[in-house]
Amino acid sequence: MTGKNTTQQPARASRLMDDWKFLFKWLFLLGALTAGITQVILYQPEFLISILMIVGIVVGMFYFDSDDVVNIGLRYLIFGTVVGAIETLRFVGTYITDFLLGIRFYLGPIVLTVVVMYFVRKYILSR
Repeated sequence: MTGKNTTQQPARASRLMDDWKFLFKWLFLLGALTAGITQVILYQPEFLISILMIVGIVVGMFYFDSDDVVNIGLRYLIFGTVVGAIETLRFVGTYITDFLLGIRFYLGPIVLTVVVMYFVRKYILSR
């Protein structure tokens, strides 16, 4: 009887973790879209910026893997380079650049949180 119960607990825990990953994935996407659209509109109230920073920190803590800090940092740098290069397109370049710039502002706290978590896990919690 106890063997049956112990096999159900890891499956339930796995399902619960998958549900949280799903929630944080959509939170990440909605935050990125909100940051991009409000940057295009050129109106980002202070409370929205604060909320997006808090959401970015939470997503950075629970959605991204801190062991993958090099790849996340490279993606952020490449994304910033692409934002600068798209600016040269005519007519639609300014709107696309503003949208991607808003997303880049949203990604900054996420990448910073992942880097801080990496160093905390590696140098403080490993001792």
